[in-house]
Amino acid sequence: MLRILVVDDEPHARDELVYLLGLNEGVGPVECAADGAAALLALDRALAQDCAVDAVFLDIRMPGLDGLEVARVLSRFAEPPLIVFVTAYDDFAVPAFEVRALDYLLKPVRAERLAETVRRIAERRTPAPAPGEPAPGPPSAPVPPAPPARPPAGDETIPVEISGVTRFVQRSEVRHVEACGDYVRLHLASGSCLLRAPLSSLEEQWQDAGFVRVHRRYLVATGHIEELLADSGRLSVRVAGTVLPVSRRSSRRLRELMLSPSGAPRGRAAHG
Repeated sequence: MLRILVVDDEPHARDELVYLLGLNEGVGPVECAADGAAALLALDRALAQDCAVDAVFLDIRMPGLDGLEVARVLSRFAEPPLIVFVTAYDDFAVPAFEVRALDYLLKPVRAERLAETVRRIAERRTPAPAPGEPAPGPPSAPVPPAPPARPPAGDETIPVEISGVTRFVQRSEVRHVEACGDYVRLHLASGSCLLRAPLSSLEEQWQDAGFVRVHRRYLVATGHIEELLADSGRLSVRVAGTVLPVSRRSSRRLRELMLSPSGAPRGRAAHG
């Protein structure tokens, strides 16, 4: 049975989430805490009693330690519980994926959406079979595959809300990013989705992963650059079939990045 801790400073929100969790088979004791400090004390007691908590459902905006701060503390545990954020706000997605949250639920929480989260927690907490033992059989009813909660080494998982449902995409899937007011649009091979974050923030966070700002509106993944296009002294870049403008300020840096130490271009240069 899953042991779950619900952390929220609003009593009604705590009670509602505890009720919805109780509707799911496999959910055992659900403990509650009204703030971050109380949550850490509850987790400490559980560890002392050898009854570690499997997942913590965290509100984000709370007095004292907020949910993100609690999650950062938990990330330093030897065996941290899974983190699920439950919030009325959709603008914390970037910080949420930075602390490796398993899921990001928007209030009011829908029972069917919560059931999917509980299923994923159970999958993560099911021990692997011992050597020589057969793997567990398929479930009695088909269920849609869950996206990986933990990205491959060096990658990042990005939660994005689409019509109240959290989708997870890998940073390595992103071809380029386009500024759209208070949001950015992530362009993938499979389509695009919006994320509430400033382009400048992603530029700083993703520069070590090979993303470079080529224009005030565009951030591109250098690994997906196919061509540098020069026309009448102006540079543009083809990224996964899409041609994007390159500002004069960014042109020199982009050329330097796209040249290997030997001088051979990583992408194909074309001249108009």
